Amino acid sequence: MKNNNLLSLLILVVIGVAAYFIVQTVREGAQTATAPFQQVNEANHALQTQMANLLNPTPTIIPDPVTYINEIRALARLETIQYSVEKVITGEINGGTFSALFGDKILFVGHGTVIAGIDMDKLTPENMRYENGVLTVQLPPTEIFIATLDNEKSYVYDRQTGVLSKPDPNLETQVRQVAEQEILKAALEDGILEQAKINAEAYLYKFFAALGFPNTIFLNDPG
Repeated sequence: MKNNNLLSLLILVVIGVAAYFIVQTVREGAQTATAPFQQVNEANHALQTQMANLLNPTPTIIPDPVTYINEIRALARLETIQYSVEKVITGEINGGTFSALFGDKILFVGHGTVIAGIDMDKLTPENMRYENGVLTVQLPPTEIFIATLDNEKSYVYDRQTGVLSKPDPNLETQVRQVAEQEILKAALEDGILEQAKINAEAYLYKFFAALGFPNTIFLNDPG
C-alpha cells in the first residue's frame, strides 16, 4: 500500500513537470511566431520616421566659434520714443501672363521697431547758458537710433512659385529690406522725430529741475 502511494506521488510530479515544460514550449512558440511581425512593425515605424524627417527636415544651425569684435563705443543716447509698425510687402519676379509657369511671388508681413531720441554726447557746455535764474539749453537734433525688423514677429504669409521655376533665394531678402525701409518711412511720416523732441524736453525739464534748475528753456535747433 505504501509503495502504491509513493508511485502515485511520483506520477503526479512527473505529470506536473511535463505540463510545465509544455506550457513553456507553447509560450516560446507563440513568441517565436509573433517575432517576425514585431520586427516588420519596428522596421516600418523606422522607415516612416526617416520619411518624415526627409519631407520636413529640421535645419541644423552651427555658429562659428570664432567671434570678431570690430568696434566698442560708449553711448549716451536718450531714447525718448519707440514705434512698433507693421507693413505688408509684396515681391514678385516674372509676373504677368506667364506667372503661373515662371513666376515667383511672395507676400511678407513685416513687424518692425523704430526708436528715436537725442544723443546727449553731442550736448556741449556751449549749448547751455544760465542767466538770471534761467537755464537755456540748445538740445542736439533728434535722430533715429534703431529701425529694424522684428524677426520673431515678421513672417512670410504666402509664396507662389511657377510650375517651371524655382523660388528665388534673394527675393525674400529683398522684400525684407524694403519692409525695413517702409517701416522707417512710416514712422518718419507720422512725426516720430518731432515727438521724440517733445518727449526729450519733458524728461530733461524734470531732470534739470531735480538738479536745482526749475526754470529751463529749450531752444530750437538752428539747423
